[in-house]
Amino acid sequence: MNLAFFISSHGFGHAARAAAVMAALHARHPALHFEIFTQVPRWFFEDSLAGPFNYHPALTDIGLVQTSPLSEDLPQTVQRLNEFLPFDEAHVSELAAQVRHCALALCDIAPLGIAVARAAGVPSVLIENFTWDWIYDGYRADTPGLQPHIDALHGVFNSADYHIQTAPACDDLRPAHLVTRPVSRSVRTPAVRIRERLGLPLQAKAVLLTMGGVEGEYNFLDRLGEQRAVYFVIPGGSDSHERRGNAVLLPHRSEFFHPDLLNACDAVVGKLGYSTLAEAYQAGIPFGYVQRPRFRESAVLAAYIQAKMRGLEIPTAHFEDGRWLSALPALLALPRIERRGPNGAAQVAEFTSELFKLSTDSLRRNG
Repeated sequence: MNLAFFISSHGFGHAARAAAVMAALHARHPALHFEIFTQVPRWFFEDSLAGPFNYHPALTDIGLVQTSPLSEDLPQTVQRLNEFLPFDEAHVSELAAQVRHCALALCDIAPLGIAVARAAGVPSVLIENFTWDWIYDGYRADTPGLQPHIDALHGVFNSADYHIQTAPACDDLRPAHLVTRPVSRSVRTPAVRIRERLGLPLQAKAVLLTMGGVEGEYNFLDRLGEQRAVYFVIPGGSDSHERRGNAVLLPHRSEFFHPDLLNACDAVVGKLGYSTLAEAYQAGIPFGYVQRPRFRESAVLAAYIQAKMRGLEIPTAHFEDGRWLSALPALLALPRIERRGPNGAAQVAEFTSELFKLSTDSLRRNG
Protein backbone atom coordinates (compact mmCIF):
# COMPACT_ATOMS: atom_id res chain seq x y z
CA MET A 1 0.00 0.00 0.00
CA ASN A 2 2.15 2.82 -1.36
CA LEU A 3 1.56 6.47 -2.24
CA ALA A 4 4.06 8.84 -3.84
CA PHE A 5 4.23 12.46 -2.69
CA PHE A 6 6.04 15.14 -4.70
CA ILE A 7 6.51 18.34 -2.69
CA SER A 8 7.66 21.84 -3.53
CA SER A 9 10.81 22.88 -1.68
CA HIS A 10 9.77 26.55 -1.56
CA GLY A 11 10.13 27.06 2.20
CA PHE A 12 8.65 24.59 4.69
CA GLY A 13 5.00 25.50 4.15
CA HIS A 14 4.25 23.01 1.40
CA ALA A 15 6.04 20.25 3.28
CA ALA A 16 3.98 21.07 6.37
CA ARG A 17 0.75 20.81 4.37
CA ALA A 18 1.89 17.57 2.74
CA ALA A 19 2.92 16.13 6.11
CA ALA A 20 -0.51 16.99 7.53
CA VAL A 21 -2.16 15.12 4.67
CA MET A 22 0.17 12.12 5.06
CA ALA A 23 -0.49 11.98 8.82
CA ALA A 24 -4.26 12.07 8.23
CA LEU A 25 -4.00 9.33 5.60
CA HIS A 26 -1.84 7.19 7.87
CA ALA A 27 -4.40 7.56 10.67
CA ARG A 28 -7.03 6.11 8.32
CA HIS A 29 -4.74 3.48 6.74
CA PRO A 30 -1.94 2.42 9.15
CA ALA A 31 -0.38 0.13 6.53
CA LEU A 32 0.25 3.00 4.10
CA HIS A 33 3.84 3.65 3.01
CA PHE A 34 4.93 6.91 1.40
CA GLU A 35 7.57 7.62 -1.22
CA ILE A 36 8.53 11.28 -0.67
CA PHE A 37 10.25 13.31 -3.41
CA THR A 38 11.50 16.78 -2.43
CA GLN A 39 14.50 18.84 -1.38
CA VAL A 40 12.95 19.77 1.97
CA PRO A 41 15.27 18.14 4.56
CA ARG A 42 14.49 14.56 5.52
CA TRP A 43 14.36 15.51 9.21
CA PHE A 44 11.25 17.60 8.59
CA PHE A 45 9.30 14.45 7.73
CA GLU A 46 10.96 12.38 10.44
CA ASP A 47 9.67 14.93 12.95
CA SER A 48 6.22 15.27 11.36
CA LEU A 49 5.25 11.69 10.48
CA ALA A 50 4.63 8.56 12.52
CA GLY A 51 4.18 6.28 9.52
CA PRO A 52 6.91 4.73 7.34
CA PHE A 53 8.33 6.50 4.30
CA ASN A 54 11.23 6.50 1.88
CA TYR A 55 12.90 9.82 1.20
CA HIS A 56 14.15 10.71 -2.28
CA PRO A 57 16.04 14.03 -2.60
CA ALA A 58 14.66 15.52 -5.80
CA LEU A 59 14.16 18.97 -7.30
CA THR A 60 10.44 18.95 -8.05
CA ASP A 61 9.97 22.61 -8.97
CA ILE A 62 11.79 25.96 -8.91
CA GLY A 63 9.29 28.20 -7.20
CA LEU A 64 10.95 31.55 -6.57
CA VAL A 65 14.61 32.13 -5.82
CA GLN A 66 14.63 34.08 -2.54
CA THR A 67 17.20 36.70 -1.55
CA SER A 68 15.50 37.02 1.85
CA PRO A 69 12.29 35.70 3.42
CA LEU A 70 10.41 38.67 1.95
CA SER A 71 12.24 39.29 -1.35
CA GLU A 72 12.69 37.32 -4.55
CA ASP A 73 15.26 37.32 -7.37
CA LEU A 74 13.30 37.17 -10.64
CA PRO A 75 16.23 37.04 -13.09
CA GLN A 76 17.72 34.12 -11.17
CA THR A 77 14.30 32.47 -11.05
CA VAL A 78 14.02 32.68 -14.85
CA GLN A 79 17.52 31.29 -15.26
CA ARG A 80 16.73 28.29 -13.07
CA LEU A 81 13.41 27.73 -14.82
CA ASN A 82 15.27 27.70 -18.15
CA GLU A 83 17.40 24.87 -16.78
CA PHE A 84 14.44 22.99 -15.26
CA LEU A 85 11.94 23.18 -18.13
CA PRO A 86 11.09 21.35 -20.26
CA PHE A 87 11.49 18.29 -18.07
CA ASP A 88 14.36 15.96 -18.88
CA GLU A 89 12.68 12.87 -20.33
CA ALA A 90 15.33 10.48 -19.03
CA HIS A 91 14.96 11.88 -15.51
CA VAL A 92 11.15 11.61 -15.70
CA SER A 93 11.47 7.98 -16.82
CA GLU A 94 13.88 7.22 -13.99
CA LEU A 95 11.50 8.64 -11.40
CA ALA A 96 8.52 6.94 -13.03
CA ALA A 97 10.18 3.58 -12.44
CA GLN A 98 10.32 4.42 -8.73
CA VAL A 99 6.60 5.21 -8.40
CA ARG A 100 5.07 2.63 -10.72
CA HIS A 101 4.18 0.49 -7.70
CA CYS A 102 2.27 3.38 -6.08
CA ALA A 103 -1.51 3.68 -6.19
CA LEU A 104 -1.44 7.49 -6.48
CA ALA A 105 1.02 10.36 -6.88
CA LEU A 106 0.08 13.36 -4.75
CA CYS A 107 1.72 16.64 -5.76
CA ASP A 108 1.85 19.75 -3.57
CA ILE A 109 2.35 22.26 -6.42
CA ALA A 110 5.24 20.14 -7.70
CA PRO A 111 4.72 19.94 -11.49
CA LEU A 112 7.42 17.33 -11.98
CA GLY A 113 5.31 14.87 -9.98
CA ILE A 114 2.39 15.24 -12.40
CA ALA A 115 4.66 14.47 -15.37
CA VAL A 116 6.23 11.51 -13.55
CA ALA A 117 2.81 10.09 -12.64
CA ARG A 118 1.66 10.29 -16.25
CA ALA A 119 4.83 8.50 -17.41
CA ALA A 120 4.31 5.82 -14.76
CA GLY A 121 0.63 5.30 -15.54
CA VAL A 122 -0.31 6.37 -11.99
CA PRO A 123 -3.18 8.79 -11.25
CA SER A 124 -1.98 12.22 -10.11
CA VAL A 125 -3.57 14.44 -7.46
CA LEU A 126 -2.70 18.15 -7.45
CA ILE A 127 -2.97 19.76 -4.00
CA GLU A 128 -2.66 23.55 -3.93
CA ASN A 129 -3.83 26.91 -2.77
CA PHE A 130 -1.91 28.42 -5.70
CA THR A 131 0.01 27.10 -8.68
CA TRP A 132 3.28 28.49 -10.01
CA ASP A 133 1.83 29.62 -13.32
CA TRP A 134 -0.61 31.81 -11.36
CA ILE A 135 2.21 33.21 -9.19
CA TYR A 136 4.50 33.92 -12.15
CA ASP A 137 1.69 35.71 -13.97
CA GLY A 138 1.93 38.45 -11.34
CA TYR A 139 5.50 39.22 -12.45
CA ARG A 140 4.98 38.77 -16.19
CA ALA A 141 4.70 42.46 -17.11
CA ASP A 142 8.27 43.32 -16.12
CA THR A 143 9.78 39.80 -16.45
CA PRO A 144 8.81 38.61 -19.95
CA GLY A 145 11.16 35.64 -19.66
CA LEU A 146 8.53 34.00 -17.45
CA GLN A 147 5.90 33.75 -20.21
CA PRO A 148 6.98 30.44 -21.79
CA HIS A 149 7.19 28.87 -18.34
CA ILE A 150 3.75 30.19 -17.41
CA ASP A 151 2.33 28.56 -20.52
CA ALA A 152 4.16 25.26 -19.94
CA LEU A 153 3.25 24.99 -16.27
CA HIS A 154 -0.37 25.93 -16.91
CA GLY A 155 -0.62 22.90 -19.16
CA VAL A 156 1.11 20.60 -16.66
CA PHE A 157 -1.07 21.62 -13.73
CA ASN A 158 -4.24 21.30 -15.82
CA SER A 159 -3.22 17.76 -16.79
CA ALA A 160 -3.48 16.42 -13.22
CA ASP A 161 -6.11 13.70 -12.94
CA TYR A 162 -7.58 15.12 -9.71
CA HIS A 163 -7.42 18.60 -8.24
CA ILE A 164 -7.75 19.63 -4.59
CA GLN A 165 -7.72 23.26 -3.45
CA THR A 166 -7.07 24.12 0.19
CA ALA A 167 -8.43 27.33 1.69
CA PRO A 168 -7.43 30.08 1.31
CA ALA A 169 -7.38 29.26 -2.42
CA CYS A 170 -5.91 31.92 -4.70
CA ASP A 171 -7.28 30.98 -8.13
CA ASP A 172 -10.88 29.98 -7.53
CA LEU A 173 -11.55 30.05 -11.29
CA ARG A 174 -9.52 26.85 -11.74
CA PRO A 175 -11.97 23.91 -11.45
CA ALA A 176 -11.38 21.62 -8.47
CA HIS A 177 -12.77 18.26 -7.40
CA LEU A 178 -12.54 19.28 -3.72
CA VAL A 179 -12.13 22.55 -1.79
CA THR A 180 -11.15 22.15 1.86
CA ARG A 181 -10.69 24.16 5.01
CA PRO A 182 -7.09 25.20 5.85
CA VAL A 183 -4.74 22.19 6.08
CA SER A 184 -2.38 22.06 9.05
CA ARG A 185 -0.46 19.57 11.14
CA SER A 186 -2.20 18.71 14.40
CA VAL A 187 -1.10 19.63 17.91
CA ARG A 188 0.51 16.75 19.84
CA THR A 189 1.34 18.16 23.28
CA PRO A 190 -0.85 20.33 25.54
CA ALA A 191 0.12 23.98 25.74
CA VAL A 192 0.76 23.81 29.49
CA ARG A 193 3.47 21.17 29.02
CA ILE A 194 5.13 23.07 26.19
CA ARG A 195 5.24 26.22 28.31
CA GLU A 196 6.77 24.30 31.18
CA ARG A 197 9.49 22.92 28.92
CA LEU A 198 10.19 26.38 27.49
CA GLY A 199 10.32 27.94 30.94
CA LEU A 200 7.41 30.31 30.24
CA PRO A 201 5.09 31.37 33.09
CA LEU A 202 1.70 29.78 32.49
CA GLN A 203 -0.24 33.05 32.76
CA ALA A 204 2.19 35.25 30.83
CA LYS A 205 1.55 36.37 27.28
CA ALA A 206 3.75 34.63 24.71
CA VAL A 207 4.36 35.41 21.02
CA LEU A 208 5.83 33.12 18.37
CA LEU A 209 8.08 34.80 15.78
CA THR A 210 8.52 32.94 12.49
CA MET A 211 9.73 33.52 8.94
CA GLY A 212 8.34 30.22 7.69
CA GLY A 213 11.50 28.16 7.47
CA VAL A 214 13.37 30.64 5.24
CA GLU A 215 16.63 31.91 6.71
CA GLY A 216 16.48 35.55 7.77
CA GLU A 217 17.79 37.96 10.39
CA TYR A 218 15.87 39.54 13.22
CA ASN A 219 17.30 43.02 13.71
CA PHE A 220 15.12 43.82 16.70
CA LEU A 221 16.12 41.11 19.17
CA ASP A 222 17.73 43.61 21.53
CA ARG A 223 14.40 45.47 21.75
CA LEU A 224 12.36 42.48 22.90
CA GLY A 225 13.42 43.15 26.47
CA GLU A 226 11.35 46.34 26.37
CA GLN A 227 8.24 44.15 26.46
CA ARG A 228 8.83 42.87 29.97
CA ALA A 229 5.43 41.28 30.41
CA VAL A 230 5.64 39.32 27.13
CA TYR A 231 7.74 36.28 26.23
CA PHE A 232 8.94 35.49 22.72
CA VAL A 233 9.60 32.09 21.12
CA ILE A 234 11.76 32.22 17.97
CA PRO A 235 12.25 29.03 15.90
CA GLY A 236 15.23 29.48 13.62
CA GLY A 237 16.56 32.28 15.82
CA SER A 238 19.68 30.38 16.88
CA ASP A 239 21.70 27.27 16.13
CA SER A 240 20.89 25.96 19.61
CA HIS A 241 18.21 26.22 22.28
CA GLU A 242 19.03 29.31 24.31
CA ARG A 243 17.37 31.86 26.56
CA ARG A 244 17.99 35.60 26.22
CA GLY A 245 15.96 37.41 28.84
CA ASN A 246 12.31 37.10 27.83
CA ALA A 247 13.17 35.40 24.49
CA VAL A 248 13.58 31.69 23.82
CA LEU A 249 15.64 31.07 20.68
CA LEU A 250 15.47 27.69 18.97
CA PRO A 251 17.07 26.09 15.90
CA HIS A 252 14.83 25.26 12.94
CA ARG A 253 14.94 21.65 14.10
CA SER A 254 14.42 21.44 17.83
CA GLU A 255 12.85 19.10 20.36
CA PHE A 256 9.59 21.02 19.90
CA PHE A 257 6.98 20.26 17.23
CA HIS A 258 6.20 23.56 15.51
CA PRO A 259 2.36 23.36 15.79
CA ASP A 260 2.80 22.73 19.53
CA LEU A 261 4.89 25.90 19.87
CA LEU A 262 2.30 27.96 18.04
CA ASN A 263 -0.58 26.50 20.05
CA ALA A 264 1.23 27.33 23.31
CA CYS A 265 1.48 31.02 22.38
CA ASP A 266 -1.09 33.80 22.45
CA ALA A 267 -0.20 35.24 19.04
CA VAL A 268 2.11 34.67 16.08
CA VAL A 269 4.10 37.38 14.28
CA GLY A 270 6.04 37.02 11.05
CA LYS A 271 5.95 36.31 7.33
CA LEU A 272 2.51 35.64 5.91
CA GLY A 273 2.69 32.12 4.52
CA TYR A 274 0.28 29.24 4.11
CA SER A 275 1.39 26.87 6.87
CA THR A 276 1.69 29.63 9.49
CA LEU A 277 -1.77 30.88 8.59
CA ALA A 278 -3.22 27.34 8.66
CA GLU A 279 -1.67 26.49 12.03
CA ALA A 280 -2.73 29.86 13.49
CA TYR A 281 -6.24 29.24 12.13
CA GLN A 282 -6.40 25.83 13.78
CA ALA A 283 -5.06 27.17 17.10
CA GLY A 284 -7.40 30.17 16.89
CA ILE A 285 -4.69 32.69 17.78
CA PRO A 286 -4.25 36.15 16.19
CA PHE A 287 -1.62 36.68 13.49
CA GLY A 288 0.51 39.81 13.14
CA TYR A 289 1.42 39.26 9.52
CA VAL A 290 4.03 40.72 7.19
CA GLN A 291 3.11 40.54 3.51
CA ARG A 292 5.55 39.95 0.67
CA PRO A 293 5.01 43.07 -1.46
CA ARG A 294 4.86 41.47 -4.93
CA PHE A 295 3.89 37.89 -4.07
CA ARG A 296 0.30 37.41 -5.32
CA GLU A 297 -0.63 34.93 -2.60
CA SER A 298 -0.12 37.49 0.17
CA ALA A 299 -3.21 39.57 -0.61
CA VAL A 300 -5.42 36.46 -0.66
CA LEU A 301 -4.06 35.21 2.67
CA ALA A 302 -4.43 38.66 4.25
CA ALA A 303 -8.06 38.90 3.13
CA TYR A 304 -8.73 35.45 4.63
CA ILE A 305 -7.28 36.53 7.98
CA GLN A 306 -9.51 39.59 8.03
CA ALA A 307 -12.59 37.51 7.15
CA LYS A 308 -12.05 34.27 9.09
CA MET A 309 -9.39 34.92 11.73
CA ARG A 310 -8.01 37.64 13.97
CA GLY A 311 -4.97 39.62 12.96
CA LEU A 312 -3.16 42.84 12.18
CA GLU A 313 -0.97 43.73 9.23
CA ILE A 314 2.58 44.78 10.08
CA PRO A 315 4.36 46.88 7.43
CA THR A 316 7.64 45.33 6.30
CA ALA A 317 9.74 48.30 7.44
CA HIS A 318 8.08 48.22 10.89
CA PHE A 319 8.83 44.52 11.23
CA GLU A 320 12.44 44.88 10.21
CA ASP A 321 13.28 47.74 12.58
CA GLY A 322 11.14 46.64 15.53
CA ARG A 323 8.45 49.33 15.36
CA TRP A 324 5.89 46.50 15.23
CA LEU A 325 6.38 46.07 18.98
CA SER A 326 4.18 49.12 19.54
CA ALA A 327 1.28 47.18 17.96
CA LEU A 328 1.78 44.19 20.24
CA PRO A 329 -0.79 45.22 22.90
CA ALA A 330 -3.48 45.54 20.23
CA LEU A 331 -2.56 42.16 18.73
CA LEU A 332 -2.57 40.40 22.10
CA ALA A 333 -5.93 41.97 22.97
CA LEU A 334 -7.59 40.12 20.08
CA PRO A 335 -9.59 37.15 21.43
CA ARG A 336 -8.70 33.57 20.63
CA ILE A 337 -11.17 31.66 18.43
CA GLU A 338 -12.35 28.16 19.36
CA ARG A 339 -12.36 26.12 16.16
CA ARG A 340 -15.01 23.56 15.32
CA GLY A 341 -15.21 21.33 12.31
CA PRO A 342 -12.60 19.20 10.55
CA ASN A 343 -9.01 20.09 9.80
CA GLY A 344 -8.63 20.36 6.04
CA ALA A 345 -6.09 17.52 6.21
CA ALA A 346 -8.87 15.13 7.21
CA GLN A 347 -10.97 16.29 4.26
CA VAL A 348 -8.09 15.66 1.86
CA ALA A 349 -7.48 12.25 3.43
CA GLU A 350 -11.13 11.23 3.07
CA PHE A 351 -11.25 12.24 -0.59
CA THR A 352 -7.86 10.69 -1.37
CA SER A 353 -8.83 7.45 0.40
CA GLU A 354 -11.63 6.93 -2.11
CA LEU A 355 -9.21 7.50 -4.99
CA PHE A 356 -6.70 5.20 -3.31
CA LYS A 357 -9.27 2.40 -3.06
CA LEU A 358 -10.25 2.79 -6.69
CA SER A 359 -6.64 2.81 -7.84
CA THR A 360 -5.70 -0.13 -5.62
CA ASP A 361 -8.62 -2.18 -6.96
CA SER A 362 -7.47 -1.35 -10.49
CA LEU A 363 -3.91 -2.38 -9.72
CA ARG A 364 -5.12 -5.70 -8.29
CA ARG A 365 -7.30 -6.39 -11.34
CA ASN A 366 -4.40 -5.62 -13.65
CA GLY A 367 -1.76 -7.19 -11.42
